[in-house]
Amino acid sequence: MPRIFKILRTSSEAFAAALMAAMFATFILQVAIRYTARMPWVSEHLPWLEPSNFGWTLEFCLALWVWLIFWGNAFVVRNRDHVTFDVLYVAAPPRVRRVFAIISGLAIAIAVFISIFPTWDRFVILRLKRTATLGELFGDWVRMRDIYIIYIIFLVSISARYLWQVWHAYRYGVEEPDLVETSRSKS
Repeated sequence: MPRIFKILRTSSEAFAAALMAAMFATFILQVAIRYTARMPWVSEHLPWLEPSNFGWTLEFCLALWVWLIFWGNAFVVRNRDHVTFDVLYVAAPPRVRRVFAIISGLAIAIAVFISIFPTWDRFVILRLKRTATLGELFGDWVRMRDIYIIYIIFLVSISARYLWQVWHAYRYGVEEPDLVETSRSKS
């Protein structure tokens, strides 16, 4: 099982990296088009570099950004990567930390899971709305729902992740908090 998790994690990181690379390449394309638009010989000799052909790049970058944020937070960012305010949690004994972990994990998992259904109801209208410019690149089939479906995936993933943490805390307890010593405390 750990091997499967490692493969899934690596694949998720690779997908996030591909999203970031595509966003960067599109940004470079935007810059190149912006500066070649001022050169009249470019539009004369290379008509396919006409700036009006590249209106889709802004919306494409925005869609990639939305996917990168929600994909990364659903599958790449670990709990220990987040900033936490855990003064009470760290000061509590292990049994109390276990209760904290179970109660907070259940609260988050349930709240996020409950929000899936009202969110999905709003997505019904998004299946009708077309994007402003991505149809030029991908065709007329692209809808706003296709761009924002990552949010539903994010909600399901976060619910599952916190339920897994609750089960793990209930079954095995919680890990000792990782207290980082500062240079001031060493002296």
